[in-house]
Amino acid sequence: MRIEIVVFDGVDEMDVMGPFEVWGNAARMGRLELTLVGLDGPVEVTGMNGLQFRATDGLGKTHPDAVCVPGGGWGSRAEKGAWAEVQRGVLPARLAELAPDLSWIGSVCTGSMLLAAAGLTKDRAATTHHTAWADLQETGANLKAHRVVDDGDLITAGGITSGIDLAFWIIERELGADLSTEIAEFMEYHPDRDIWRRETAEQPARDQRVN
Repeated sequence: MRIEIVVFDGVDEMDVMGPFEVWGNAARMGRLELTLVGLDGPVEVTGMNGLQFRATDGLGKTHPDAVCVPGGGWGSRAEKGAWAEVQRGVLPARLAELAPDLSWIGSVCTGSMLLAAAGLTKDRAATTHHTAWADLQETGANLKAHRVVDDGDLITAGGITSGIDLAFWIIERELGADLSTEIAEFMEYHPDRDIWRRETAEQPARDQRVN
């Protein structure tokens, strides 16, 4: 499995580094390939708190099986970040172009608003940071107030640290529970199992956690 995480100026650092740490361990073990990418090609970007990221390729250039989109800067309507990228429109358009050829596309925090701008969340189950729930609903998404929402080829995570749980869930779903457990034990992390799945959509809300 080949995963790209797209980065841009103003991105929330934890939205990127949470999944990167989890998937990076799987990559080190030879179980997947992971690349930080920019919109058009290799680029250095600065996160909302000043941490710099070096993307080594362009979005879609590694022929990915999946793409993960972080957020950042949405609630403050910052000049750099997810809000700014939605206003520009270039990144959402590229995501819309790529999505049909991916096994899945995912987001962390307000990265879901970029997916919404790409037309990928309308009438789909999704989540985002709690401060953007109303914004996501206004795009036509079926909001689910869970840390991870798995709607098949669309997988979204709630605010910031939820991206770690999304990454572990992807490992479990795609590569097996044993690998997910091995990485969690190495990281000394206990994934939150607050995961909504379409397969369990008919169950009462209290039973929609994956056990």
